Amino acid sequence: MTTNTNEYSQWVEGKIMTEGDTRLIENTLGLIGESGEIAEKIKKLLRDNTKVEAQDIIKELGDVAFYLTALANYFDSSLEEVLELNMIKLNDRQERGVLKGS
Repeated sequence: MTTNTNEYSQWVEGKIMTEGDTRLIENTLGLIGESGEIAEKIKKLLRDNTKVEAQDIIKELGDVAFYLTALANYFDSSLEEVLELNMIKLNDRQERGVLKGS
């Protein structure tokens, strides 16, 4: 199955179960929660030397992408715009020699 960001964005909208401020909060907490699941798996890798399956991380990244897209949609944007603006921002930082931060 091949999909583009616009198709994915529309698909995400079909899965949204909340509206208004409740949606904003639920999608934000979902993004944090799914990101936390990735962090937890990596923590266990470092702390317990537990093997991390790439597919497990990839599945969690899909959940992160879902909530990321849902939030972009909420703000009348798109995953495509988010990615493009991020590339512009990071390219600018690289050109100014501040990609590593302060």
